[in-house]
Amino acid sequence: MAETKATNIVWHDQTVSKESRAQLKGQKPTILWFTGLSGSGKSTIANALELKLQALGAHTYLLDGDNVRHGLNKNLGFSPEDRVENIRRIGEVAKLFVDAGVIVLTAFISPYRQDRDMVRKIVEAGEFIEVYVDTPIEVCEERDPKGLYKKARAGEIPNFTGISAPYEAPNKPEAVLKTATKSIEESVDQLVTYLKQNNYIS
Repeated sequence: MAETKATNIVWHDQTVSKESRAQLKGQKPTILWFTGLSGSGKSTIANALELKLQALGAHTYLLDGDNVRHGLNKNLGFSPEDRVENIRRIGEVAKLFVDAGVIVLTAFISPYRQDRDMVRKIVEAGEFIEVYVDTPIEVCEERDPKGLYKKARAGEIPNFTGISAPYEAPNKPEAVLKTATKSIEESVDQLVTYLKQNNYIS
């Protein structure tokens, strides 16, 4: 957890509530937290889901791991400590989107259960949906869209999840996507059904 350096600060309550923002948008805000190995399909499915949700009239925003590291988290590497801080910052940003009444999708490897649980705890019950993109590492390596596994196997990338760094699969995720046997469309439909059944969208 990052050290608190700011002093003499006071929390200011806002006049417009999260509930009124959500009511205006006609949806129940939440974080769809995609987690899984590199190459599992997190970003691909998150992008396809956002497109589908937009077509259904939902207000969304997608936070992607690589994109966030180009800006907000460009000063962080991939050490265990930096990975923790990476997820902490993303969790706080995602919480702001939820406060704005938005359904936010996040696509990050986020390999540690403790870090994902940390994000779950900073929002209210029902505002964190853990989506485990359960793809065998053999399939991820076959895909290897960025050529990262090849580099990791050659020792060119240290602390690479699944090769030289651990990945801790979720114990009780709200949704599990088997992308080795399901198409992108099937995975998206599974999540849309979940969101409708639990009244996040109509």
